[in-house]
Amino acid sequence: MLMPETPDDIPRLFAEAWNARDARALAALFAEDADFVNVVGLWWHNRADIEKAHAYGLSTFFRHSEITARGIKVRRVGGDTAIIHTRWKLAGQIGRTGETLEDRFTIMVFFAQRLANGWAVLAAHNIDVMPGMETIATKDGSAFAVTYRDGE
Repeated sequence: MLMPETPDDIPRLFAEAWNARDARALAALFAEDADFVNVVGLWWHNRADIEKAHAYGLSTFFRHSEITARGIKVRRVGGDTAIIHTRWKLAGQIGRTGETLEDRFTIMVFFAQRLANGWAVLAAHNIDVMPGMETIATKDGSAFAVTYRDGE
């Protein structure tokens, strides 16, 4: 697997791997000791665990899903590191009883470094976008999005 030539390549290659259900290609974008935090706070600490987690998801509840980048912002931090924000649309996730769920929108942040053979992701964090909401609250063991603004 070729490493990304620029930080701008990372979201495209991530989406290509996801949409092909290729967890190995997806994980190959990451450094061996990379960290990945998903939308519910599961935290994987290396490429092998990132691959294993995505192989499971891409073969089960994401097996018919497709992600598309809807916005990308690359910020160079010096010459050899970059922060890449990507706004994703996720369609086709499967629910617990087999139904196709509504589209989701997320933002993923990649932190990448240039290596001798290309760019590698050192860390990534994905979070769901909850329109109109300000934070997460918990009650009786359940978490839910809330806003504190009047009339909303």
